[in-house]
Amino acid sequence: MSATDAVPDIETVRAGGKPALARALAQVETAEGSAGLALFLDKAASAARAHVLGLTGPPGVGKSTLTNALIRQARAQGKTVGVIAVDPSSRVSGGALLGDRTRLATDPEDDGIFVRSMAARDRLGGLSDHAIAAVVVMRAVMDLVIVETVGIGQSEADIAHVADTVVLCIQPGSGDSLQFMKAGVMEMPDVFAVTKADMGEAARRARADVEGALTLARPTGFKPPVVLLSASSGDGLEDLAEAIEAHRAWLAGEDQLERRRAGQARAWIIDAIRQRWGSEGLARADLAAPAHWADGDHPFQVIRQVDDELRQRFDSRNAVQ
Repeated sequence: MSATDAVPDIETVRAGGKPALARALAQVETAEGSAGLALFLDKAASAARAHVLGLTGPPGVGKSTLTNALIRQARAQGKTVGVIAVDPSSRVSGGALLGDRTRLATDPEDDGIFVRSMAARDRLGGLSDHAIAAVVVMRAVMDLVIVETVGIGQSEADIAHVADTVVLCIQPGSGDSLQFMKAGVMEMPDVFAVTKADMGEAARRARADVEGALTLARPTGFKPPVVLLSASSGDGLEDLAEAIEAHRAWLAGEDQLERRRAGQARAWIIDAIRQRWGSEGLARADLAAPAHWADGDHPFQVIRQVDDELRQRFDSRNAVQ
């Protein structure tokens, strides 16, 4: 898809099944920076229909097992599911190191499931520009999008830039809740899932620790539920579904979803410019871009426009020197 190519139609991608979605996601990488891709992504952003669920937590907490369970649950309800599994990057190829097939057990013949592994690349937060664009495309096509990230920490909160509901998974007996309090991330999740409930008292103690921490961290707004579950046995999955639905209903009832997504779009713009041009470029972008550049209405076209303007500005400066 070059700048002069016809922009794909979202309805065509929806009607084309897995092959059409695969081609659209491939274009996210091969046509990066083109006017056609920016226009397509902005159209996809405005056509969002899926609820985006972000799963995060430390390695080994059981995110992939939970993702498998959530896929089965959604498919049993007749929902189409898109999954983006963000893996550590290979230092050799730069690609996803683990790959989704090693962690997620899905039926390749099921047209209602689409799974894509994506590399974290050099992003501490685990979400590259390509991953964000992939979420935008998937949420315009599927009924549910699950984004599973490599980890969580003070520098690893990118999941909040794409997810409507963030689920933080905590493993009993690991001291996770204390570490998360120290890292300052307790205010980010919308739902807490204490995994491996079969550990009994340790799981109940972890839930109590999280609930205690929340009394200090979340004084207003939606109160995140703390759910005890075992993804392998299925215990607590209905409780998790109810917690996610409660947050989704709150977003809709309080008009929070539109504000959250507008804030995410602005964050994409700021982050993309900072990643490409650094702090100096971001500071100059206020002068180089039109006055409405951060309104979030057309984030991908704004990114391209600001990128072009900054390139021209720095090229001119270098030419003078």
